[in-house]
Amino acid sequence: MAGTVGRGTDSETTRTGGRFDRGERGEVLYAPEVRSDVLPPMEYKDMPEPLPLRKVLGPSVILAGVGVGSGEYILWPYITTNAGIGFLWLAVVGVTLQYFLNMEIERYTLATGETAIAGFARYWKPWGVIFCVGAIVPNIWPGWGTAGATTFTYLLGGNPTTVAVIVCIAIAVALTASPVVYKALETAEFFKIGLTIVFLAIAIVAAIDVSAWGDLSQNVDNLGTLPTSDVAVATLLAGLVFAGAGGANNLVQSNWIREKGFGMGKYVPKIESPLTGEPEPQPSTGHMIKQDEENLKRWKGWWKVANREQLVSFWAICLGSIITFSVLAYATVGVGANLSDEPDFAFIKGQGEVLKDVVGPWFGTFFWIFGTVSLMLVALGVVDYVARLVADVLKTLHLRDNETWSESKIYTVVVWGMCTAGVCVLLSGMDQPLVLLVLSACLNGIVMFVYSCLLVKLNRTGLPSAIRVRGARLGVLVFCVAFYGFFAGWYMIVQMGELF
Repeated sequence: MAGTVGRGTDSETTRTGGRFDRGERGEVLYAPEVRSDVLPPMEYKDMPEPLPLRKVLGPSVILAGVGVGSGEYILWPYITTNAGIGFLWLAVVGVTLQYFLNMEIERYTLATGETAIAGFARYWKPWGVIFCVGAIVPNIWPGWGTAGATTFTYLLGGNPTTVAVIVCIAIAVALTASPVVYKALETAEFFKIGLTIVFLAIAIVAAIDVSAWGDLSQNVDNLGTLPTSDVAVATLLAGLVFAGAGGANNLVQSNWIREKGFGMGKYVPKIESPLTGEPEPQPSTGHMIKQDEENLKRWKGWWKVANREQLVSFWAICLGSIITFSVLAYATVGVGANLSDEPDFAFIKGQGEVLKDVVGPWFGTFFWIFGTVSLMLVALGVVDYVARLVADVLKTLHLRDNETWSESKIYTVVVWGMCTAGVCVLLSGMDQPLVLLVLSACLNGIVMFVYSCLLVKLNRTGLPSAIRVRGARLGVLVFCVAFYGFFAGWYMIVQMGELF
């Protein structure tokens, strides 16, 4: 039935639920662009009226909250203190490309209510499992919680492992005890973004000399060049990937916008706690927006507000954070200070000590407080997005007809599984510096290359002509394929060279 207009009966309508368009004889009409050999065909449905920006803020704030972590706080300041401030143009490129990638992920979900991964799986079912692995493997070690726990010990002392174990348990409880998980996550990440803005505002006033901002002009001279003589290719790729969110995290923008009720996502059940909410067992396949004048007008309204929400909440916050943290390091630590040979815990501790000497003891302490809260909330977001992605894939592709396992229940099991695995790893005595988060970023860079390719196909062939990607945005998407493919391939060649 793939690629054709499908027709069904009233009994099929009752079995699958929802409201179908009907032909002149009362048959059900399905969207001809949507492949249906892996998942059921997609019926047409009216798109809800678009909402104003103030009512849809949230999904990109979560993405920015999860994103403002190692890249902004550690990697780009580290790159700056080793190579200078003249390479921040790479961060601008990285965040801007992620903005366009995120919008192409949102395009499919706005039009159908399905996640981008479900769209990929309509072409080849194993894509679902592949992206589950791509989300779990880079994040199975509780690196973010460990990082936050370590900065916590700079403040109050204690054992980082003990603190990290407590963080893992607290994350599992927080994500599975809230009646509506999305609301709890949104509240936490709004708090983090607020704290970020406060910290950066204080840094600009108290710690950054005006002349340091003027030195940003060095980016003009360095445009198109790479600091490969001063920074390892793995660290550079990590900075590009974590300039924003990165990896499979971007794909979960699909899940977050439909939880918020963007576009056709309004018709998809929300993830609720099996303990305190009322999870629904229905699989979360979508509905295609009707292709008539009124619905296409609503589509344009949703597309406009979604772009604005992403631009304000994600692009501006991530880019502003990277630049300000990097200028802060440049103005206080300087270039060539050699606080650490790697972007690891020693670098964070060294920068905090420098800030105490240059600005004042209170500011170095505030730097570590921000790092503790920020990295722990990154850990919260990472566990959520991995569990959300895996739950959606398993329910949609493999447990569609199982009425016992709702997406909410699967989500709960994955959350506790991730946190339990993290506790076991921590208690095993293994030691993991932040440099392993660089490896995580490099793996995520490969994931980004893969789904950039798939987004070209999905948004060109899986949507009606009126709303598919074209023009300049298609050009940017193709550039993303080349960009992430180049850096991921470069990293793999370098690593193979070191092995042999």
